Amino acid sequence: MFETTVQMSDRGALTLPKKLRDTYRLRGGENFTLIDLGGVFVLSPKVSVIDALADQVAEQWAADGLTLETMLQALREERERRDG
Repeated sequence: MFETTVQMSDRGALTLPKKLRDTYRLRGGENFTLIDLGGVFVLSPKVSVIDALADQVAEQWAADGLTLETMLQALREERERRDG
């Protein structure tokens, strides 16, 4: 694990230490995903696919005529069937 302090510029830019850039072969212009966990920031050099997957699920549900409520109802019914 590597820990260091970085300073944000007036324009909001952060500079990643050279050790990290070299270790993970990061180059200028790369995209990152930033996740805010209630004030703790997670920065990943990979673009998140969560939003794209959620959109695909929503599109499939719409095509199948499903809604969040119908899915929740199906879960309730399955729990009742299973728990007896």
